[in-house]
Amino acid sequence: MATKVFINLPVKDLDRSISFFTSLGYSFNPQFTDEKAGCMVISESIYAMLLTEQYFATFTRKNVADAKTATEVLIALDASSKEEVEQMIAKAKDAGATIYAEPQDHGWMYLHSFADLDGHQWELMYMDASQMPNQ
Repeated sequence: MATKVFINLPVKDLDRSISFFTSLGYSFNPQFTDEKAGCMVISESIYAMLLTEQYFATFTRKNVADAKTATEVLIALDASSKEEVEQMIAKAKDAGATIYAEPQDHGWMYLHSFADLDGHQWELMYMDASQMPNQ
């Protein structure tokens, strides 16, 4: 079984993307960061590889999607509270992200979303499974 997750995303301006995510509180592993790629540490087992579009294209035979015009992936991350979700959304907005959906509060689950500078869609959610309605 896999023990780590690496999400690979194409970016137009690597330095700008690294600055954006650094302002949200993420760090980058210098061992896997250079002029073509930035290894963003999301957790001990989850990483986002921000790859220049040219470098990203070397890994696939398909066209590289423009995340501002097509959705290639939705990245959902959990948070420890509703307040943490809102704090992260505020940081993202301040750093230049756009909000593409209104927050959703289902009582037991709260989520809010933003698109990063390249249009990749990130969803932040807080869930309290003990409050989940019986199915």
